[in-house]
Amino acid sequence: MTPEKSRKPLNLQQRSALAGEAAAAAAEVETALSTPADPSAGAFFDLDNTMMQGASIFHLARGLHRRKFFTTREIASAAWKQAYFRVVGVEDPDHVAKTRTSALSFISGHTVAELEDLGEEIFDEAMAHRIWPGTRALAQLHLDEGQRVWLVTAAPIEIASIIARRLGLTGALGTVAEHVDGVYTGNLVGEMLHGPAKGEAIKALAAREGLDLAACSAYSDSFNDLTMLSLVGDPCAVNPDAKLRAYARQQGWRIRDYRTGRKAARAGLVVAAVAGAASGAVAAGVAVRRRR
Repeated sequence: MTPEKSRKPLNLQQRSALAGEAAAAAAEVETALSTPADPSAGAFFDLDNTMMQGASIFHLARGLHRRKFFTTREIASAAWKQAYFRVVGVEDPDHVAKTRTSALSFISGHTVAELEDLGEEIFDEAMAHRIWPGTRALAQLHLDEGQRVWLVTAAPIEIASIIARRLGLTGALGTVAEHVDGVYTGNLVGEMLHGPAKGEAIKALAAREGLDLAACSAYSDSFNDLTMLSLVGDPCAVNPDAKLRAYARQQGWRIRDYRTGRKAARAGLVVAAVAGAASGAVAAGVAVRRRR
């Protein structure tokens, strides 16, 4: 009789003991392979044109327009601003302020829960495929090193939090829209989280979370985020505008560009982008009128 045939089957108690030993061994291996958390270091990523192609507030506004939150004329104006921002890649503070403030006013009278629910839908239909894979990979590198990663953006905090969660990031810092009893008033709490305000938010977060900013990294496309970039020990210009690119080279900062066709004729691109955006807005308006 062979040893295999002579071996007695294990009873229930023996099988349970073996299962427990196997589970413990697997857990030990998993723990040994995991990266220990690094509580003192973290990374901060701008959203628009850094983590995501184009302006997140425009994608949100377009999604809300499809749900009849506002008129075709208003979305056409936003389309032009988005086309300019996407092609030229330079943020004018006044331009950005007017765009985002007007966009936030559209949610006046709606509830926080409603925007959060729609934000999930709009991320899937209009934002997910616009995430830059290269920037997403940079964020993942920090996560893999046991560091925490935050989005820092002028977009509404509700949308910023959704994007951060869907990308597996730690959290987000964003513009806070005023609401009373869960209903938006159309006003902001303070100012938009833009420019120097991002720096103040990061310093407050670092103090609260025990971060050493000299051990942290920051990523942005815009010279307007110079305050945020200068706060950390490892700044990186991602898809930078001309002014930030020149400054980053002067300072010896890392530069990453994940765009394609940057040397194409910008005039032609502007015309095409504006035409496409305008056509989309007109088509959306016609569709709304037909449904009515």
